Amino acid sequence: MPEEDFEIRGAHEEVVEERAHHEPLSQKIALFSAVLATLGAIVSFLGGHTQNDALYYKNEAVLMKARASDTWSYYQAEDIKRHLAETVAAIAPGGSGHGATDAQKYAERARALRATAEGFDRKSEEADAESRRALSPHIKLAIAMTFIQVAIALASISALTQRRWLLWGAGGSASVAIVLSIIAWI
Repeated sequence: MPEEDFEIRGAHEEVVEERAHHEPLSQKIALFSAVLATLGAIVSFLGGHTQNDALYYKNEAVLMKARASDTWSYYQAEDIKRHLAETVAAIAPGGSGHGATDAQKYAERARALRATAEGFDRKSEEADAESRRALSPHIKLAIAMTFIQVAIALASISALTQRRWLLWGAGGSASVAIVLSIIAWI
């Protein structure tokens, strides 16, 4: 007879197989823990994603604020030039129109710069608001992740101690995590 026809089983394999048939709680806990770990990975990803979005918009807000600051500085310089040109035109002998023309040119530039600076300020405020909006689900997702970790720990302790009531606690903790995850996006 060929060797392939015989199955040689060790004592430990028989014990493991017998336990698997008599301890369905362990299998349920293992499956439950795997589902919780998957859910935890998703919640963790979503939480990290909200942080990344918030940082992106916060960086955009800072960039727009810097551009606004630069433009406001340029606006002030043009306004100072306008003021100086008006002063020169007022005290210049003979009333040459050159100072008044320069003052008009600087005033027009200053108006355009002011509008640009105000636009950058608006964009900065919008990006800052978007950053706050993007980050708002993060706290709930972080708390949900904590409840998932508690549920996994309770399920593990339940598997070790064979206490079913701990598995109910794990289920309750997982339920809270799911509700918080859903609320985070509402």
